[in-house]
Amino acid sequence: MKPLTHASLHHAILQHFLDRGHAPTHARLVEMFDVDAATMTRALDELAAYHGVVLHPHAPEVWVAHPFSSAPTTFTVRQGERRWWGNCAWCSLGLAAMLGGSGVTIETKLGAEGAPVTIRVDDHRVDADLLVHFPIAMTRVWDNVLFTCSVMLVFADEAAVDEWSLRHGLPRGDTRPVQRVYDFARAWYGRHLDPAWRKWSVDEARELFARFGLDGPIWELPTGGGRF
Repeated sequence: MKPLTHASLHHAILQHFLDRGHAPTHARLVEMFDVDAATMTRALDELAAYHGVVLHPHAPEVWVAHPFSSAPTTFTVRQGERRWWGNCAWCSLGLAAMLGGSGVTIETKLGAEGAPVTIRVDDHRVDADLLVHFPIAMTRVWDNVLFTCSVMLVFADEAAVDEWSLRHGLPRGDTRPVQRVYDFARAWYGRHLDPAWRKWSVDEARELFARFGLDGPIWELPTGGGRF
């Protein structure tokens, strides 16, 4: 019987997504950990409060476990015959890295509404000259993480980001080349499948941002403790 902890539950959920392409049900998690339904519900609620998963508002079922989504999004990640929904550009690039960084394609649309694009990743190199737009400040990401992910999109150039933001009345945030975001996402999601996973501390997140040159108002984090 597996011990039921934040780390073991998170690992079981992500491994199930990776292996089967979808989230495990509450009932399946009860079986996997050999606990009663109420115990699993409490464990999922606590993991959600830790921002390790997002649950459906009406039931203790996994909606999102970054980088995976259990509902359709504007990003489809493929490797061979397997496919997954990524929550956003950051998540999808992180999933590509999690899959080994080779033989992976990410299908999306520019700004979620423009021309279809296919981003190919091989040997950790991204075959696409695109920008990733981060309109939401990192300090506000978890205010509504599903909205945050829905607007973290790819664009052809800066002018397209300007036009998109103005037309939709959405913030004009920071943009970064897709290869840099991939390299960052590779590090960010590098331990998400670890059995001893824990969330990055705020200080660790700040150090990761700095390592990949992610600076400016969007990327500023408060000093002190806590998890990101």
